[in-house]
Amino acid sequence: MAELQEAATKSIEEERRKKEAEATKKALLRATFTPEARQRLSNLKLVKPQLAQQLELTLIQLAQQGRVNVPITDGQLKIMLGKIQSGKREITIRRM
Repeated sequence: MAELQEAATKSIEEERRKKEAEATKKALLRATFTPEARQRLSNLKLVKPQLAQQLELTLIQLAQQGRVNVPITDGQLKIMLGKIQSGKREITIRRM
């Protein structure tokens, strides 16, 4: 019985920590990005969630370190995304 209560307590505490971390992340996103840039990130999450999450975390860390001008605008975000995508090969299909 005690083990069940302990497991339930751990589960509740873990859930609380996740919610706090998510709230902190949202607050940092609001402070780091303009509304247009946040909208672009939201759109990117729908298409490439892993890339969007990685980009969010990286840019938040850079902003906290003072290595990026805050707030990041939509234009700046487009440039960053272009640099990330430029490393990938473009595939073109030609029909003959």
